[in-house]
Amino acid sequence: MPTLNWIGKDAVEHHHAEVPYRLVHCDGDLSAGDPDAGNLLVQGDNLEALKALLPYYGGQVKCIYIDPPYNTGNEGWVYNDNVASPEIKAWLGKVVGKEADDLSRHDKWLCMMYPRLRLLREFLRTDGVIFVSMDDSEGGTARMLLDEIFGRRNHLATVIWQKVFSPKNSARFFSDDHEYIFVYAKSLEKCELRLLERGSDQDARYKNPDNDPRGPWTSGDLSARNYYGEGTYPIQTPSGRVISGPPTGMYWRVSKAKFDELDADSRLWWGERGDNVPRLKRFLSEVKQGVVPQTLWFHKDVGNTQEAKKELLEAVSFADSQSVFITPKPTRLVKRIVQIASGPNDLILDSFAGSGTTGQAILDLNRQDAGNRRFILVEMDKKIAPEITAERLRRVICGYDKGGDAENPVEGLGGGFRYCRLGVPLFNEFGDIDSAVNFPDLAAHIFFAETGVPIPSKADGGSPYLGKHGEKVVYLLFAPGQEGTPRESMGNVLTPDALANLPAPPDGFEGSRVVYAEGCTVAPDRLKSEGVVFKQIPYQVEGV
Repeated sequence: MPTLNWIGKDAVEHHHAEVPYRLVHCDGDLSAGDPDAGNLLVQGDNLEALKALLPYYGGQVKCIYIDPPYNTGNEGWVYNDNVASPEIKAWLGKVVGKEADDLSRHDKWLCMMYPRLRLLREFLRTDGVIFVSMDDSEGGTARMLLDEIFGRRNHLATVIWQKVFSPKNSARFFSDDHEYIFVYAKSLEKCELRLLERGSDQDARYKNPDNDPRGPWTSGDLSARNYYGEGTYPIQTPSGRVISGPPTGMYWRVSKAKFDELDADSRLWWGERGDNVPRLKRFLSEVKQGVVPQTLWFHKDVGNTQEAKKELLEAVSFADSQSVFITPKPTRLVKRIVQIASGPNDLILDSFAGSGTTGQAILDLNRQDAGNRRFILVEMDKKIAPEITAERLRRVICGYDKGGDAENPVEGLGGGFRYCRLGVPLFNEFGDIDSAVNFPDLAAHIFFAETGVPIPSKADGGSPYLGKHGEKVVYLLFAPGQEGTPRESMGNVLTPDALANLPAPPDGFEGSRVVYAEGCTVAPDRLKSEGVVFKQIPYQVEGV
């Protein structure tokens, strides 16, 4: 398969594996609604954020939607689109080295996107799908990059979205009316997409002029151009007229025996006078209860850029909105993506969250169908994440005054999210727990990685017991110490005495006790007989 090459590729091909795992800290003041709704907004560089979240959510995401910078060359707005932000410049200098000074903006864009896409792929379930918005600025290179990372055979479609509804007469050559959405499966064999709901205009095509008890129907041509050996025979209409055969150059789609079977079952329409060439009746009750998605999405169905700007301004009133987000996405567009690619209880990820459209779209869908979809959003900008993304989510969750007008309230959608920031790296350069990591941080990380849910209450180190979830109780023996201090004396080793002194699990618990420590001197037979699973720090801590 042809591959794409650019300056700096050698430096970033395996960089995703070198990114350190960082701890994730939640900020209750910037969170909103139900903290246990399972939704996250993480502020931080999305490469580091993705690596930090991977131990928790790897292989669990059904749908990824990203709207990355298009690399248009526009530096004159707050949300820089020339891969020239100070953060990206510093990152390129560190990762690519001196070569970074020679990179074109297209090289920079590819260096930025490659490791992020590699990590995103690891989040997808085997039946997961990723949707990537793009325009012509990097459309060709993006397609080749996605082919390389996800596999060309896993390309499902390239959707065209009509982003505007009127031509731009100021355009020099062509009015730019559309964008692309590249769609890839993690595994073509495992992928399953959902049908779109049928619209009233589609159902309106079904009538019942003959009062068929099976309900409304529409008719289809019974003849076809493809040759069929049993498809040339005369038929007689109910009025008595004989039709010698199908139209010239055509063939009946079915054999004479099948034709007679359809006629006996009143599945043929001969016209109101029973004198027409027959047509095949297709009943609404028998068609798919949905519509296969098409690749051309019109603005009347999924919204446009102007609608998206209006939605944002209604939810979040801020003076610089126009310069911050020139082309936000409408919620109707993201809702269609989520409806196609996920079910009502699935996890959706957007690592270029911007103004938070994906979060609002999912909250709205959950209200519509009583779903329990969860989202993970990542936004890099330290100003945009709390002041726009989080504020928009808070307002749509709790309710707000439309356009700031107190007499025009908008009811909240419900739900909630946790606002998080990235902390220190979990491991140092030698693969050991970093000295800056304290007991509460490590306990929260281990409990989530082991059970998939947040720790029930903050651990203070006073007890090795972290909590119970399902058929597991989790313990942590860990105390940061000074070099040369024996691990046993710090209480970092599961000894027979330490095992005997572990706090008892809740009454009636019959599952396994999972104990994390730096070492273990208890015999395997005793561990097994007491239902204990030992996991060694740092080697068996997820994320090492």
